Amino acid sequence: QVRLVESGGGLALPGGTLRLSCTVSENVFKVGRVGWYRQYPGKERESVAIITRTGSKVYADSVKGRATISRDNAKNSVYLQLDRLMAEEMAVYYCNQEIYSYKVRYVYVELWGQGTAVTVFS
Repeated sequence: QVRLVESGGGLALPGGTLRLSCTVSENVFKVGRVGWYRQYPGKERESVAIITRTGSKVYADSVKGRATISRDNAKNSVYLQLDRLMAEEMAVYYCNQEIYSYKVRYVYVELWGQGTAVTVFS
């Protein structure tokens, strides 16, 4: 079964840089929209950055100028770099991708990664 595998996260310093990676576990026909989300305790999941199906990058206001989302289509991977990390950005970060399988090429399945916890402390 196809799944998203996240890496990165863990402990980070305020003012430091967070780097997250997300890779599809097996080869797929194509990947559509991709994005990173985060969830604070007791809060709903919120968008951090996405790359739309047309390739546009959309960032949450809170991370504009600090975040960079990118993708490597050959590796079916998406990345997030978040600079000048703030203590209040301690959350669980999730990857999201629209996956088109070889079996069903024209209908996507929206997958979520398992989430990676980011702890910010000095």
